[in-house]
Amino acid sequence: MPAAGTAQALMPGEQAADPAPGPRLDGGPESGRCLVVGVLNVAPDSFSDDGKSFRPERAIERGIDLTHRGADIIEVGGLSPRPGAAPVPLAEEQRRVLPAVAALADAGAFVSISTSRSRVAADAVRAGARMVTDPSGGLADPAMLRMAAEIELPYVVRPGRDHGTGPRLRMAEGDVTAAVMTKLANRIDAATRAGIAFERLLIDPCLDSASTNQLYWQLLTQVRAFRQLGRPVLVGAPPKPLSGHPRPLAGPAGQEYAAGRWEGVASAVAVFAAAAGAWGVRTHDPRPALDAVQVAAGLRFR
Repeated sequence: MPAAGTAQALMPGEQAADPAPGPRLDGGPESGRCLVVGVLNVAPDSFSDDGKSFRPERAIERGIDLTHRGADIIEVGGLSPRPGAAPVPLAEEQRRVLPAVAALADAGAFVSISTSRSRVAADAVRAGARMVTDPSGGLADPAMLRMAAEIELPYVVRPGRDHGTGPRLRMAEGDVTAAVMTKLANRIDAATRAGIAFERLLIDPCLDSASTNQLYWQLLTQVRAFRQLGRPVLVGAPPKPLSGHPRPLAGPAGQEYAAGRWEGVASAVAVFAAAAGAWGVRTHDPRPALDAVQVAAGLRFR
């Protein structure tokens, strides 16, 4: 018999088992495979394209390009992705995101609005957004969960921070996975108590907000555990380094990859996430992610 923790080799003609099918997301797109969520960050210091999409017209071009590169969903956000960034005034956040949301929705894209303000979310829904992602987990604006219940669209549940650009997930004493699951369970409870249908909830453990590479890889291995919460799971690819950034990306076993090799690492993450039963992968570059999830779907054993 194989040693404990060792995968048993398949005999000739034998097939591996799929992860159990995940629950359906009411109001979400369907494709029969792991979906690809393309990130469009309309901020001057965006990680996705070094802030090139800050101007509305460039943001719209970038969003259209994301759909052409295979994104099933475009997540539009107007806040800085950097921890501790200064708050953005309401009018400025609206100016950043609403033109892009409206134009992309008119072009037929499935748009998710990423904001911690209920006012911005409601305006974006009127402009054509069909899903709401709140980085604060519904904690920054007391009206957010009520608004999300009223619009009856999918709502992305995150572990929750006390404001939209708060601290990243950090390594702590004890079981980090259990801690994140507890936070997610608490936010699911808050969402349903506010009137959001359980079937419209999608959970995002915020792996790409992990403060260390070690924590990211640790949480990534727990995709199946997060599915125990009963809702589809969205997995974030490792953060994309800024162009020319000298710091290498550390892999799960301590390997170091040059910043220019991010696409290969992100593709490997997408294959792993899809094989583990993730509903979708969230990425700044949809093309390698789409290739990866299509390969994973094609190799699915039945």
